[in-house]
Amino acid sequence: MKEKSYTDLRGMDITMLRTFDALLRERNVSRAGARLFLSQPAVSACLKRLRETFGDELFTRSRYGVVPTPRALSLAPRVEAVLSELQKLLNSHEAFDPGRSDRILRIAGSDYTCRTLLPALCRCLSDAGSSMKVSWELADFSRVAEQLSKNEVDVALVPRITQITGVQSALLCEDSYVCVANRGHPILDGHFDLDRFSAYRHIVLGQTRSVLDDTIDEILARSDKARQIQVAVASFSQMADLLTESDLISVFPKRVAEKYARVLGIVPLPFDLPSYRLHLCWHRKSDADPAIEWLREQICQAAQVNL
Repeated sequence: MKEKSYTDLRGMDITMLRTFDALLRERNVSRAGARLFLSQPAVSACLKRLRETFGDELFTRSRYGVVPTPRALSLAPRVEAVLSELQKLLNSHEAFDPGRSDRILRIAGSDYTCRTLLPALCRCLSDAGSSMKVSWELADFSRVAEQLSKNEVDVALVPRITQITGVQSALLCEDSYVCVANRGHPILDGHFDLDRFSAYRHIVLGQTRSVLDDTIDEILARSDKARQIQVAVASFSQMADLLTESDLISVFPKRVAEKYARVLGIVPLPFDLPSYRLHLCWHRKSDADPAIEWLREQICQAAQVNL
C-alpha cells in the first residue's frame, strides 16, 4: 500500500485510535472487538480507515489472527501517548460523573470476586444511568503488574499471601485458609494430619506457581513430606465442580470455601499458613485518572459490604 504524503486530521477519530490500540494488544479482530464492545465488522471498518489514513496495511492476517507491520509497531507508543493525553484532557477541570462517561473499565480478578463484587458495581452504574462498560477477566496473577503497567487492565483483585510489588494497592480483606473436599471425603472424619494432607491428590488455582503453593510445599518439605498436584484450573467454580466429583482436596480461603459449603466439606489445615489477603491493585500512573479513582472507591465500598 502506497504511503500518503500527508494525513488529514479530519480523517481521524478516537474510535480509530482505540481500535488500533486494541488490535495491537489482542492481535485478533474478534478479541479486539470484544475488548472495545464493538462488532467484528465495526473493527474491520475501522481498520480499513486506519490503513487508508496511514497508507500502510498496519495489521496483516496470520494463521491465528493479525500481525502488526513495522509501521504499526513504530506508531504504537505514539498512539498510546495520544490516547493517554486525550484521557487527561477529558478528565481536566471537572469532577468525574459516571452518568456522563462511556469509559470501558477493565478489571482482573477471580471468579469468586467477580460473583461477590460485580453485581454491586453494576447496580452503581445502573443507578447513575451510566454508559460505562465493564470487562472482567480471570486474573493471571503472575502477570498482574505487567498488565497494569501496559494498561491491559485498570485494576486487579489479587489474593496473595504477600503484597504484590510494583503497583499501588489497598487491602480489601484478610482471612485464613482451610482445606476442602467433597462432603463424603475421608479427611472430614475428624483425624486430619500432614500424612493425610500429603496422601491425597490436590487441585490448585492458576496455571503457574503461586506464593501459596511455594509456602505449602516448603512447610511440607520441612517434615520430609510432599504433595501431588494433579490438576490446575482457572477458577474456584471449576475447582468446586472437580472436588465434588473426585477424591481430590484443595486449599481455599475460608470465606471462599463457605460460599461452596453446600457441596464441599471444610476442615482446618494441619499446619499454620500466613493470612490470606485480598488486595486491590492499580498502577501509579492511574492515580490522577478520576474514572479509575471512582472505580476503586466503588470496589472498596462493595468489599466492605460483601466480602
